Amino acid sequence: MHMEVRGAFSSDGGKSYRELTPLRLIRGVVCLLVLLLTAFMTLVYCGFVSAVLLRLVSIHRSRKVTSFFFGSWLALWPFLFEKINKTKVIFSGEIVPDRERVLLIANHRTEVDWMYLWDLALRKGCLGCIRYVLKSSLMKLPVFGWGFHILEFISVERKWEVDESNIHQMLSSFKDPRDPLWLALFPEGTDFTEQKCIRSKKYAAEHGLPILNNVLLPKTKGFYACMEDLRGSLDAVYDVTIGYKPRCPSLLDNVFGVNPSEVHIHVRRIALGEIPTSEKEVSAWLTNTFQLKDQLLSDFYLQGHFPHQGTEGDLSTVKCLVNFVALMMLISTFTFFTIFSSVWFKIYVSLVCCYLSSATYFNVRPKPLL
Repeated sequence: MHMEVRGAFSSDGGKSYRELTPLRLIRGVVCLLVLLLTAFMTLVYCGFVSAVLLRLVSIHRSRKVTSFFFGSWLALWPFLFEKINKTKVIFSGEIVPDRERVLLIANHRTEVDWMYLWDLALRKGCLGCIRYVLKSSLMKLPVFGWGFHILEFISVERKWEVDESNIHQMLSSFKDPRDPLWLALFPEGTDFTEQKCIRSKKYAAEHGLPILNNVLLPKTKGFYACMEDLRGSLDAVYDVTIGYKPRCPSLLDNVFGVNPSEVHIHVRRIALGEIPTSEKEVSAWLTNTFQLKDQLLSDFYLQGHFPHQGTEGDLSTVKCLVNFVALMMLISTFTFFTIFSSVWFKIYVSLVCCYLSSATYFNVRPKPLL
């Protein structure tokens, strides 16, 4: 089926992907280095102050300032995808309000699905407050793992008996309605592959569950925990379905602008009253939701698009450039002082790196003194 899909998607362009030219290679390497340098400097100078020192005074104010700085940094990724690499991001489904507190569930086609949720969050003014439930091994990534910790991502081992207490502890800290929140969850628990799909189908057949072709059977305990803890403080649940043309990209495909040429994001807003409260009913509801998602993807692979396209406009090039220039000026200042100024800056950077490494490893955050 997927071979047919790629053929259908590429029939009008001749090629199923954009070639990795020397220009794309050089541009991708430069962009990756810029993203790494800006991430490091933002973490050391802004993240430590906003998410550690300010947190000793107020968690709410700490999150507000952290959201501002890291929202500016995260906006570099949609800028890379949509303006530099010329990837078309096409939204469909329902138009959702700005700045809602939501739980967002999405299918997991590839390792970079979560990055394209930034494109939606940026348009809704919630980029700095998006959080993910992600596997714990990603917290070990150099520099970026520190960022995941600062942004309060929930790391999981994907074993409920191990993860349950940590998940409830983190969720309990997200209940303040003053704090904007986009909590993103991938209920499949892993990215989609043909082999995983075969195993998922076998399990479904053995347990009398729906046979799904384009998504895996969702794991329900994490979703139920989120609903149980946050139902009283959320505005809605967003059901997001992602499809790619001409094929699913890897991280390097994204960086070098080789693939995808189009990303299609379908959004369905679900009122909390439509979601049951008991664990058994929530499990059945989520499975049914993924059955609908499976059919939506089948139609997408046949037709090349989701229904009701055009719910969101293009990003403003001017705003993207203003954000980029302002951030680069700030990072250049930090870099200059780190390299050429007093030795105390180098000592500060070294101590902050030690703190962030240990805080991320042990998953600890300061509590307000008062």
